[in-house]
Amino acid sequence: MRLGREGVIEARGLSYRYNLAEGYALHGVDLTIAPGEYVLLCGASGSGKSTFCRALNGLVPHFHGGRLEGRLTVDGLETRDHPVAELFAHVGLVFQNPQAQLFNSTVERELAFGLESLGLSPDKIRRRVRWAARVVGIEHLLERSPHQLSGGEEQLVAIGAILALRPAILVLDEPFANLDPAGAARVRTVLREIHRLGTAIVVAEHRLHDLVADADRMVVLHRGQVILDGPPRQVLREDVTRYGLNPPLPVRLFREWGRPEIPLTVEEAQALTPSSLRPPPPLPRSLPQGWGRA
Repeated sequence: MRLGREGVIEARGLSYRYNLAEGYALHGVDLTIAPGEYVLLCGASGSGKSTFCRALNGLVPHFHGGRLEGRLTVDGLETRDHPVAELFAHVGLVFQNPQAQLFNSTVERELAFGLESLGLSPDKIRRRVRWAARVVGIEHLLERSPHQLSGGEEQLVAIGAILALRPAILVLDEPFANLDPAGAARVRTVLREIHRLGTAIVVAEHRLHDLVADADRMVVLHRGQVILDGPPRQVLREDVTRYGLNPPLPVRLFREWGRPEIPLTVEEAQALTPSSLRPPPPLPRSLPQGWGRA
C-alpha cells in the first residue's frame, strides 16, 4: 500500500468470495494505483489476478454476485454503488480472448459502439474513432471485419474500442496468452504509447518477460493477497518462484552467476556482461576467397 498519494484506484481491505466457493479469491487487499501509473499485476493461476481485474470494472460483484467486503474506488467511484454500465466509461477491461468482446461487422463500428452508447454526437464519435485507431495503429483495418483479423489485430481492436472511451484506467487480463511474438510486440508498443498519453494501465500477467521492462510497478498476488509491491527491479530481487512466477531469463542468469544486478532485458544483460564473457560473433555467411588454403 502506498500512502500520501491520491489514487485513481483505491482498494482498502478488499475481500471477495464467489458464490458457492469455500474460500476468498481476494483477501484483505490494500492497494493504491496513481493516475497514469503502469502496473504489472502478476501471480500464478488462482492468485486472484482476474478477480481483481473484474472488480475494477464492477463485474465483481454486480455480474458474478458473491460476497464483497472492504472498499474499492476507481476514478473516484465506489464500485459497489455504481453498475458496470456506468463504470465502463471510467475503467475499460480487455479480456484474454478479444473475440469475447468483438461483435460488430467492421472495426470502425466496433470502435464507435461504446461511444454511441454514451450518446456522443456523430462528429465527435468520428473524431474519437480516428484518434483511437491512430494510437493503436489500426487505421488500415477500419473497414475490415474484426473476425477476419489475426489474434494480435483483434487484441488491438479491443484495446482501441476501450481507448476511444478515454477511460482513466485501462485493464488487461493476460493479453498475451494467445499471441505470437510479433503480435505481443505490437501490443507492447501500443501499451507504451497509451501509457505515454497518461492513462493508468493495469496488466494481469504471469509471463513476466513480456512486460516487466515496461511497467513502473510490479504487484505480486498470492492466494488473493498482495505479497510484493514495488518497482520491478526491487520486486525481482526476491525469489518470486515461491509464488509460481518465472523470472525473466536475464534475471535468472545473473542470479545463477552470483551477480547483484537485475537486468530486465537481454540488451541490459549484454551491456552489463564483460566482453570476455560474451559469446563470439557469428561466422560470416560466406568465407573470404582463398580462406583456408595452405
